[in-house]
Amino acid sequence: MTDSNSSGSGAFGDFIRSQRKLAEMSQRELAKVADLSDAYLSQLERGLHEPSVRVLHGLSDALNVPTERLLRFLGRQEEGDDTEDREVTTESAILLDEALTDVQKQSLLDIYRSFVTANGL
Repeated sequence: MTDSNSSGSGAFGDFIRSQRKLAEMSQRELAKVADLSDAYLSQLERGLHEPSVRVLHGLSDALNVPTERLLRFLGRQEEGDDTEDREVTTESAILLDEALTDVQKQSLLDIYRSFVTANGL
């Protein structure tokens, strides 16, 4: 198993846990509202997995937190970015493309990341 904390998953998990506690929700309650399993939410909070687009949207809705804020904790968007001044990355362009379904976005992200990994970047 790789150390997911280096990719932002640890910060993301800490943020999700803190938002859940602020909302006075148990892990089980949040998992149910976000349409996730208790075990998977636990793994997310511990930084063991990076969430899919579907999971991000579910957590965003359940916690009433903008998806862009969740992306910042995964290192996919810079704090204080202005949409006019922000550098558009491949991943952010895919995530923000309204012409694609969540499944299509996740497929494109998986393919893109596999290419980047194969190229050693």
